[in-house]
Amino acid sequence: MHRTVGPSITRRTALAAGACLFGGPALAQPVCKLGLPNHVKGPAVWQDLDQDELDASYNQEFYQPHTDAINSRLSGLSYELRTRLGYPERVAYGEGPDEAMDIYKAPESGGPVFVFVHGGIWLYLDASYAGFAAEMFLDRGANFVSLDFAPVNELEGDLARQADQVRRGIAWVVRNAKSFGGDPARVYIGGHSSGGHLAAVALTTDWAGEFGLPTDAVKGGLCMSGMYDLEPVRLSWRSRYIAFTDAMEDATSPQRHLDRITAPVVVSYGTLETPEFQRQARDFAAALEAAGKPVQLIVGQNYFHQDMWETLGNPYGPNGRAALAMMDLGP
Repeated sequence: MHRTVGPSITRRTALAAGACLFGGPALAQPVCKLGLPNHVKGPAVWQDLDQDELDASYNQEFYQPHTDAINSRLSGLSYELRTRLGYPERVAYGEGPDEAMDIYKAPESGGPVFVFVHGGIWLYLDASYAGFAAEMFLDRGANFVSLDFAPVNELEGDLARQADQVRRGIAWVVRNAKSFGGDPARVYIGGHSSGGHLAAVALTTDWAGEFGLPTDAVKGGLCMSGMYDLEPVRLSWRSRYIAFTDAMEDATSPQRHLDRITAPVVVSYGTLETPEFQRQARDFAAALEAAGKPVQLIVGQNYFHQDMWETLGNPYGPNGRAALAMMDLGP
C-alpha cells in the first residue's frame, strides 16, 4: 500500500516545535544548565543517585544548553532537503494513523536500506524530523526510511506496543524493499535516544519465528544515545507517562536478551550527554562484547545528546561515518 503525500507534519510536530522536547513538566528549567543545580542529597534510588539526580540524568534539559536551537536547525534542514530534493514517498505499514514511513529513494535501484527510528522520549517528534540525514545516504546509493509510530501515551503507556509497531515497520521494509528500489538482503536499522532504545529492542526480534523472514533480516544496527536496561528509567520521572510493569520492563530491556541479537551492533554516545545515557551505552556495549556479539562502541568527544543525532547526516561525523562503514559504503 503506497501513498505519496506532502510533508509528514503531525500534531506532535506542532507540539514539539514550541516546547523543550526532552524534559518533563516538573523538571523544566527557564535556562538549561549543565547538570543538576546544587541540592540537598537524598537517599539513593539507583546506584549512588538520589531521586533528583536520577530524574536529571534522564532529562536532557539539564545537560544540553541548546535544545531549542538544534531542534529548530534540524527541522529547518529537513524542510530544506525536502524542498530541494522532493518530498519522500509516504507509505503505510499498518492500519493505525501513525503506522507509516517516509521513504527517500536512492537515485539507482538495488541499493541498501537504512531504517531510522526517531527519538523524542517515546512521546514527541515524527519521521519528518530525520529528513536532514537522508542526503548522505542517497549520495552513497542507499535508501533512507524514517519510521513513524504512535506516541506511547496513545498506547496506554505501553512501550511493548510501540516496539511492536517498529518491528512491523521494519518487517514491511524487508518484505517490500524491491518496490522502492531497495535491496531486501541489505536492510540496516538505527535509532537515536528513545529511538535508539527501540532500535535495540528490534534487534532482539526473532524475524523468522515472528514474521516469516530470514533470521538475518536485519544486517546491522546503529544504537545512538539510547537506553538498554529500563530499570533506572522506571525509577525516574519517565514512569509518569510510561505504564511500567515487570513484564514490560523486561520485554523492552534489550540488554537482558542478548542471546536474541544476531546482527552486528554499533553503540554510540557523546561525552557531554547525561551520566546515565553515557553509562547505558557503555554497559550495553560491554554486555554485548561479554556475550561474544560483534559490537563497536563509538564515543563522540564533546558532543551533546542532540549533537550526536545531527552527526548521522555527516559522513565524517561519529554516527554518519559509523552508519556508512556498517553498510560497507565507505567514509
